[in-house]
Amino acid sequence: MATTAEWIEGARPRTLPNAIAPVLVGTGAAASLGDAVWWKALLALTVSLALIIGVNFANDYSDGIRGTDDDRVGPMRLVGSGAATPASVKAAAVGCLAVGGVAGLVLAATTAWWLVLVGVVCIAGAWFYTGGKKPYGYSGLGEVAVFVFFGLVAVLGTQFVQAERVDWVGLVAAIAVGSYSSAVLVANNLRDIDTDPASGKHTLAVRLGDARTRMVHLALMIIPFAVTVALVARTPWALVALLALPLAVRANKPVRTGETGLALIPALRDSGLAMLVWGLATGAALAFA
Repeated sequence: MATTAEWIEGARPRTLPNAIAPVLVGTGAAASLGDAVWWKALLALTVSLALIIGVNFANDYSDGIRGTDDDRVGPMRLVGSGAATPASVKAAAVGCLAVGGVAGLVLAATTAWWLVLVGVVCIAGAWFYTGGKKPYGYSGLGEVAVFVFFGLVAVLGTQFVQAERVDWVGLVAAIAVGSYSSAVLVANNLRDIDTDPASGKHTLAVRLGDARTRMVHLALMIIPFAVTVALVARTPWALVALLALPLAVRANKPVRTGETGLALIPALRDSGLAMLVWGLATGAALAFA
């Protein structure tokens, strides 16, 4: 029986900025149009958090039963370590995804019913990332999915359910958040670049190789600050997001200096922190523009 601490670790709290930042930015983008709705923002946050925790448990379950985590470098996994049964982790994943689904239904019912289709695609994307017979996360498409779901969909979806429209500010901000989210996964997959192929997991890092993966991480950490400059067209206060720059530099340092294995974990943590600070600063700047 896994302990509470082990379940919390299994939920991978370091990934939570990927869920929080898009809602902060999307709400700021909606407020910049004069249409922020606090209870819809909270529901959007519920959807986002439930989905990311759900996908983390789903990955734990699917990777665990496949044996992908038998030779794991990173943080403890519940199934792979034997701390929890596959059935219990699968149930946790399904439960979290169900919570996200219910919150999403409320947003769809009060905004536009076609959002139900978006929700179905998001839940399917969460499960089949590492689940099913041909998980797309094993084929190098994980970063693309993260960019789409926790960047474009999360930010623009948050803006839309509140303002019932999107604009260029929401779009470029979504690109920035998606870049950060992808950078977290790039750092994660770079850490596992030597062990993943043995279990049939051919991530983008495996396909690109070590050197080019490190260049991709750097590019993804730069894009949000280019977006910051663009957002000055809406409000000069957007420049406050430059407060995240030191964190971004720190996040890229282990990648830039050639660290491997466990030494890359700070890159995951700091990429997430940079995203959270950037999202908070940008969301606030847009909200009070």
